[in-house]
Amino acid sequence: MITKDKVLKLSVPKNISSLVPYPPGKPIEELERELGITGSIKLASNENPLGPSRKAIEAVEGALTNLHRYPDGSCYYLREKLAGKLSVSPEMLIFGNGSNEIIELLVRTFLRKNDEVIMGSPSFAVYPIVVKSVGGKSLEVPLKDFRHDLDAMAELINKETRIVFIANPNNPTGTIVTRAEFDRFMKRVPEDVVVCVDEAYFEFVKSKEFPDAMGYMREGRPVLLLRTFSKIYGLAGLRIGYGVANPWMIDYMNRVRQPFNVNSIAQVAALAALDDTEHLTRTRANNAEGLKCLFREVKKLGFECVPTEANFFLIRLNPGDGKRVYNELLKKGVIVRPMASYNMPDYIRVTVGLPEENKRFIEAFSQLLRK
Repeated sequence: MITKDKVLKLSVPKNISSLVPYPPGKPIEELERELGITGSIKLASNENPLGPSRKAIEAVEGALTNLHRYPDGSCYYLREKLAGKLSVSPEMLIFGNGSNEIIELLVRTFLRKNDEVIMGSPSFAVYPIVVKSVGGKSLEVPLKDFRHDLDAMAELINKETRIVFIANPNNPTGTIVTRAEFDRFMKRVPEDVVVCVDEAYFEFVKSKEFPDAMGYMREGRPVLLLRTFSKIYGLAGLRIGYGVANPWMIDYMNRVRQPFNVNSIAQVAALAALDDTEHLTRTRANNAEGLKCLFREVKKLGFECVPTEANFFLIRLNPGDGKRVYNELLKKGVIVRPMASYNMPDYIRVTVGLPEENKRFIEAFSQLLRK
């Protein structure tokens, strides 16, 4: 008799069967039920603690009566507005179910079996998963001082290289590569290698040394710039992101993109969010003040924070203490991210919250240190 396991072994390629799925977190309500707590706060997923723009909420409410209609498959109105905002042509934009989907579209379009992709490590966990799913090979270059080592990444480029991923700011470290480093790197990249610059946290960056990746794209280089409405715009639950590249790249990626991949509610929310500059200003201010406060208080407790240009940061704990501290904070209703899965067992990652949430984290953190 043929069992399900035998069928799967026969029909599922090894590059799929050996994949380790991205580990989703449990809903807050389920964690509270399991731990017997209430009123927990989530500082684990780099979300905007202020929530979405009021303009976006109103736009969503106004669009609910049209849910029986398919969404605009071209994201026409959002494409036109965003093109004007970025000073690019509409043909240079592609939209996805979060920027995650655009990563997948990029890999499916330009990567063949056994082609190589270069990335930093640790970095965004989705990169190697998507590469492996199509039979590609991920070459992971260790970070240097928590930052992408672009010189070492350039050394690995060869005739098998198709794509280089650079998360800037990097997740999970929050660090950036500078303009000088990026310019030096781009001089060494062949013109047939796609450089994907993932700028999901771009709007939080304050450094004047941040590189101009879009400038290379305007020169005709195969650069794909990724951004999202999930972070500073507070629309993570609607899953909408976008990519910017030269029209010929976008054209090929659109050939593998599914029709209606961005839902209508996400489109109208993103369109309205682009108009709410006040919401972005408040979010940036909350983040800057929150980081200042959290760094100060964590330092008082005797721990080191990794400098960041994003809305999250790493705390270095005692050796191997990350999971324990995570679990102890969880019991107090404070959810952060342990870094063991990123091969950083001494660290936790903390998202900047509202002032009262930041205060609660510090109180809970200091209490467990006294135990």
